[in-house]
Amino acid sequence: MRKLRRVCFHLLLVVVTLTTVLATSAGAVANASSTVDARAAITIDAETGQVLYEKNATKRYPIASVIKILTLAVIEQDIEQGKLKWDQKIKISKEVAKVANDWRFSNVQLNEGESYTVKSLVESMMIVSADGSAEALALASAGSTAAFNQKMQAVAKEAGVTDAKIYNMIGLANGDLGEMRLKNVSKKAENQLSAKDVAKIARYLVEKYPSVLEITKQKFVNFQVSDSQQYEMVNINSMLPQNAAASTHGEVDGLKTGMTDSSGYCFVGTGTFNGRRLITVVLKVPGEYNNQFKVTDAMIGQVLDKYQYLTVNKLSDFKKGVQSVTVAHAEKKGPKTVGLTLKKATTLWLAKNTSLKKADVELILDKNKRTIGGHKLRAPVKKGEKVGVLRVHVKGAPDVDLPVYATKTVHKNKGWF
Repeated sequence: MRKLRRVCFHLLLVVVTLTTVLATSAGAVANASSTVDARAAITIDAETGQVLYEKNATKRYPIASVIKILTLAVIEQDIEQGKLKWDQKIKISKEVAKVANDWRFSNVQLNEGESYTVKSLVESMMIVSADGSAEALALASAGSTAAFNQKMQAVAKEAGVTDAKIYNMIGLANGDLGEMRLKNVSKKAENQLSAKDVAKIARYLVEKYPSVLEITKQKFVNFQVSDSQQYEMVNINSMLPQNAAASTHGEVDGLKTGMTDSSGYCFVGTGTFNGRRLITVVLKVPGEYNNQFKVTDAMIGQVLDKYQYLTVNKLSDFKKGVQSVTVAHAEKKGPKTVGLTLKKATTLWLAKNTSLKKADVELILDKNKRTIGGHKLRAPVKKGEKVGVLRVHVKGAPDVDLPVYATKTVHKNKGWF
């Protein structure tokens, strides 16, 4: 049933996508819901990681082909390290060709014995979610599903993901990979990540390898099946500009959709809105295919309606009382207070009509640096060392911690024990 539904979905998707490319965005998004109708969802600022919206965002769920953003991150790392090259050709094995040409899966045709470049396989994996291409890339990278899985786990950890269930590079159930499945793992096992996990991986990908957006923003790309056969791929991300489900709030240029029976419609997206890059995730959106994009746009709209972003250049941008702190046990002839500073300017989203001077902030000193009461630093203090955070309370969203650093050195009173 899972495979049949997946096939029906992809047959329908061709029709839906071609329609969205030709339609205008205005009419299609007019009925977008004002609530985030998804099992889980999150929106974050791509540069800072600040969470601007979240719904059930830390519970793990199946994410289907959305996992391919992690597959791509591994391939990008291989290219960076010289283990693969964009123009390197990968020869298709009998096993990969069997997956790639199976009508039950999402694919472009890959012929046994034919060779395809890493770039063309990546394009097909990201633009039309080609399962065979993902498998070919993984095997070229690591030699087996199990070995590539280890690389996926390592990159996920680099991105800050520590508790995800990761089984394969495609997003199908383990058993759907046939002979290339993980042994001693249930055939029903699927990749499971939280919406927050997905957002972290997407942020890692676009921050470390921004050129991926040059791939994911393409609407039409030709795939050379053989010397005599070419296939025009149509990007299945209907949220790209000028499509029927294009964002009404900014310009989307990536990233990846996913769908199985258990995951439902899932989408991780990214784009620029009011001059800031945001990353969005929605998992298991009910209804028709384009609903995942309409729900995403509704979520973005809520964020932009509720928040504004401001640049914090220095601690004096905030109210008095957080720019310096008293130091206990300081030497008698030395300073008894130390100034605090930020290492760099940062962007902070706050509720609209809230200035930095009126922001609700709290200075929290590090446990290993403060006195028992928590309001003073303990000498010695070194210039430039991190001594705590300025916690900014954001109405309707999680708090934001800005690390603060000492502006000078304060020596300890040698008579203090």
